[in-house]
Amino acid sequence: MYDKYFEYFEKGEKWKSRGRTITETDLVMFSALTGDYYPLHTDIEFAKQSFFKQRIAHGMLVLSFGVGLTKMEPGIVIANYGIDKLRFIQPVFINDTIHVELEVIDLEDKGNGTGVVTVKQSTVKQTGETCIVGISKALIKKENI
Repeated sequence: MYDKYFEYFEKGEKWKSRGRTITETDLVMFSALTGDYYPLHTDIEFAKQSFFKQRIAHGMLVLSFGVGLTKMEPGIVIANYGIDKLRFIQPVFINDTIHVELEVIDLEDKGNGTGVVTVKQSTVKQTGETCIVGISKALIKKENI
């Protein structure tokens, strides 16, 4: 998606990533990396008694994988400009496969050789359920400066 200069984006443009299956190892490694050992992610017996009846992936793990699935070209993408209205609306379980869908909803020329591309960003499971949604912004270089 972010593999072209600002001038080449169009409102309404859509992009879909490849998939990524969430594994047991992902949960273990994310817990170790972040120190987030909340039992809903790490304790099978606790999770069986929870609302979800099984362990769920950390929301931030799934969000991070979504960033990793998004195509970003070095030298074109200057910076992540933020995420607004971020919501975790469905759980992701071990062995779910996610992908990211982006739709350009706004383009703002910053007048300094850059522009902000605003997209609706959705992380979707193999079932078609949207798990995470937000409004993501990226600062993108212009080609003709």
